[in-house]
Amino acid sequence: MDPEEYTDAVFAEALPEERAFEAALRPKTLDELVGQDRVREQLALVLDAATARGRTPDHVLLSGPPGLGKTTIAMIIANQLAAPLRLTSGPAIQHAGDLAAILSGIGEGDVLFIDEIHRMSRPAEELLYMAMEDFRVDVVVGKGPGATAIPLEIPPFTVVGATTRAGLLPGPLRDRFGFTAQLDYYEPADLHRIVLRSASLLDLSIDDDAAREIGSRSRGTPRIANRLLRRVRDYAEVRAGGHVDRAVAHAALELYEVDELGLDRLDRAVLHALCVSFGGGPVGISTLAVAVGEERETVEELAEPFLVRLGFLARTPRGRIATPAAWQHLGLSVPSDAAQLSFDDAD
Repeated sequence: MDPEEYTDAVFAEALPEERAFEAALRPKTLDELVGQDRVREQLALVLDAATARGRTPDHVLLSGPPGLGKTTIAMIIANQLAAPLRLTSGPAIQHAGDLAAILSGIGEGDVLFIDEIHRMSRPAEELLYMAMEDFRVDVVVGKGPGATAIPLEIPPFTVVGATTRAGLLPGPLRDRFGFTAQLDYYEPADLHRIVLRSASLLDLSIDDDAAREIGSRSRGTPRIANRLLRRVRDYAEVRAGGHVDRAVAHAALELYEVDELGLDRLDRAVLHALCVSFGGGPVGISTLAVAVGEERETVEELAEPFLVRLGFLARTPRGRIATPAAWQHLGLSVPSDAAQLSFDDAD
């Protein structure tokens, strides 16, 4: 299974109350959005300038890892413009006709949000070029020599594209976006504020230190912060009378195997296998996945990026290797050649 299809499948299996939980916590305006200060200010200028001119804003491309708020920002854009939001995704647009059907229902000033836009088919991308630039598309009717192209005029609208892999977008498509925002991982202070805001919306009694504890273990990602908050809330309601202090948050997160840096069971299993079973590497990703009993895509997409960010794991031409920090985090003695291996074999 493709890594992104795996992620989509996991999300599709999420309980309805989980999706409702996340939707309820989404900020509705740029002023409510916590973090991403640079992007927030830039986007506010784009929207305010377009509103002052009485025109639709330039098309917007949102790029960044999952869980940082791309869908939320698309909803905020539509809300700030008081415009209808139409949602679709790249995998759902596999033929030019799929996109033509969506565009035929677009109204003036509408916001069209295309999630995972890099996964659109090439014929659909080419049709989108014309729609974004000229606000028209040519719909081909019939086949062979008798085929006829019927021009379809589209009222001015704004495309908001979201991608986790901006490098896969063709140049002509990227060039048609007037504003590109690269979302960064959130600082612990911002996640602390997000947890406090979410707890307030949930009428959850929580201490400041507890919110900071949850934020620090959220891997720089608001979606994870809100999910951890829900698990802590469950623990508090069942075992602590409903109030969350630092001790309750710590106990709950330990129960769910989320350590002080945000590593979960899979992350630690990968590090343990790499350091203990394979002496720090180098080892191939497929071998590493078998050692922890997971699919290669699961390890590569869910565990590796965070371990690399923390400086615990390095990808090299010969395979994955553990850095001295990984050994130290596991409480193991660092081999004398670990540091040299890390720097000599790094890409």
